[in-house]
Amino acid sequence: MNKDDFYYLGKILKTHGNKGQVIVQLDVDDPEKYLGLESVYLDLHGERIPFFIETLDLKHNRKALIQFQDFATIEDAESLAGLEMYLPVTDLPALKGNQFYYHEIIGFRVTDHKHGDIGVIEDVLDLPQQALFQIRFGEKEILIPVVDAVIQKVDKKNKILMIKAPEGLIEIYL
Repeated sequence: MNKDDFYYLGKILKTHGNKGQVIVQLDVDDPEKYLGLESVYLDLHGERIPFFIETLDLKHNRKALIQFQDFATIEDAESLAGLEMYLPVTDLPALKGNQFYYHEIIGFRVTDHKHGDIGVIEDVLDLPQQALFQIRFGEKEILIPVVDAVIQKVDKKNKILMIKAPEGLIEIYL
């Protein structure tokens, strides 16, 4: 598998106790869906390596306490602090209607109801205050908020995202 076959799950923050447990920050909407995880992939030296989970207990603020197999001491767990966790994209549940995962709409053409074709989604900037579509229009960049009121239709088959941008927003960039 290559790196595009994975999605970001979260990050190991620090060790906990002296029996090899770690505190992780999950970057997911619904942490409860991940209670039954058997393994995660950790990014070690640019490679995604599977690590098997003995126990996973959810805490508050999307944090969890994980005990990995074969990590029985604080010294073992210290080597994991700071590592990013990933899962295969194939593990993501299918979404219906206008729902999408950010990684799957990269490269979609964006069509605004007023301006027509405004470019291609290069990235989704997941900022703390608001996620934004980063769209390339020739030499210009257009940023559009990722909100239900803006998204009119997602055509996954033809890779087109139809939007109704707020009045005057696109004109700022053109």
